[in-house]
Amino acid sequence: MAAIPSHNNLLTINHKNSITGSSSLNTNFSEINFPAKFRVATRALSRTDESSLSAVISRLERERRERQGLLIEEAEGAGELWMTAEDIRRRDKKTEEERRLRDTWRKIQGEDDWAGLMDPMDPILRSELIRYGEMAQACYDAFDFDPASKYCGTSRFTRLEFFDSLGMIDSGYEVARYLYATSNINLPNFFSKSRWSKVWSKNANWMGYVAVSDDETSRNRLGRRDIAIAWRGTVTKLEWIADLKDYLKPVTENKIRCPDPAVKVESGFLDLYTDKDTTCKFARFSAREQILTEVKRLVEEHGDDDDSDLSITVTGHSLGGALAILSAYDIAEMRLNRSKKGKVIPVTVLTYGGPRVGNVRFRERMEELGVKVMRVVNVHDVVPKSPGLFLNESRPHALMKIAEGLPWCYSHVGEELALDHQNSPFLKPSVDVSTAHNLEAMLHLLDGYHGKGERFVLSSGRDHALVNKASDFLKEHLQIPPFWRQDANKGMVRNSEGRWIQAERLRFEDHHSPDIHHHLSQLRLDHPC
Repeated sequence: MAAIPSHNNLLTINHKNSITGSSSLNTNFSEINFPAKFRVATRALSRTDESSLSAVISRLERERRERQGLLIEEAEGAGELWMTAEDIRRRDKKTEEERRLRDTWRKIQGEDDWAGLMDPMDPILRSELIRYGEMAQACYDAFDFDPASKYCGTSRFTRLEFFDSLGMIDSGYEVARYLYATSNINLPNFFSKSRWSKVWSKNANWMGYVAVSDDETSRNRLGRRDIAIAWRGTVTKLEWIADLKDYLKPVTENKIRCPDPAVKVESGFLDLYTDKDTTCKFARFSAREQILTEVKRLVEEHGDDDDSDLSITVTGHSLGGALAILSAYDIAEMRLNRSKKGKVIPVTVLTYGGPRVGNVRFRERMEELGVKVMRVVNVHDVVPKSPGLFLNESRPHALMKIAEGLPWCYSHVGEELALDHQNSPFLKPSVDVSTAHNLEAMLHLLDGYHGKGERFVLSSGRDHALVNKASDFLKEHLQIPPFWRQDANKGMVRNSEGRWIQAERLRFEDHHSPDIHHHLSQLRLDHPC
């Protein structure tokens, strides 16, 4: 008997509509797709006459259609014919969602501050929040956290092979630039460093990437060209929270252009974004300079395309969420979301488990600039409650106005989508600091969220096993091993002589592009207004 696909327990039928591999049965069964229990019945049926066989098959087929509504469809270019109704529904659902996204992408990007889209949860918004969350998760999956690696602190994959190496072959995006930052700032617990003396860099860490959607994705799926910026957070520890000084300082102190000196952000975030190390080839330009020059280049290339619109979407988890908000503000403040013909390009920020970034005036300035922010949080996560534990947006407006000059008075920006991991039947209900902050868990919660008070039901078929990729959050009866994701041989490979070595990773295309000086000179970043 032919092999049965494990994911739908269907008997495989060949293109002649006969049971594959059965020498004793030569009957053709048109448009029949057998349930798994047919395997048991076959042993007895092989000893019966054809009329008994037909009667049993008819009964099983009738029951199957009533229970599942299974259909058979010929796979493109394949000789086998099997597809469940669930497969077809999922395919049709994806096609319909892509059509709706093309028509409504501005609303999904926050044009109306997501009014009416979160409760009940709009399925297109849910899909997009998961998709951009996976772009942020890719920063973790690609990052080398291993201090025993000479490449600790960088991406395990080259820029040109990034999405394919992570199995995201249908992402529809191409990485245009990698982002690096200097570790010589006052957030030491955020950075990863190798314990070896000979390393790829002593003073830099890989921070994420800038990507742009390809022609097919832009035209057929998104309804516009999308510039996506993903910032890395930290998945292994939360000690960086203790490094936050709760000290706000004006963005103008770090040479960011702003007409109002009262606009302030947390000093550690600001330093991480703007500092550089001229002795390091990876961090000789600040993360800010890398972001702004690449966005400028891509907007000049695509901003006035006649056949498509353009959007800028910035995403990040944890501290990466703070950097996403700060960089999106800077892009808008620098007016880089304007094409040469004056077309305004929407800037949207989607963060996951991100902390507060700035003061009330920073929030107001973001709103004035038209930057849209959606913050996805787990209500049990401590990071979104920091900094500004006592003076924040939850306090009376009059009190916040009185205290807005204090260096520890913070305010969240944008809209919040609050999720609760205790609503998921897959997750342990206990509250643990690290698991409540886990990004894969938040994507799982998004998949099952349908609105306040609604039952938790997974929508997209996204594998819940991903939650335990770097945590121990799933309930034991699911039998998913904790921390199951492992790098093969810790990056060791055999060379031509048969010796095990750490393969070279960094290539020329992963460094800064040669035109960065040209764009920097045009931006005049050293001359704040």
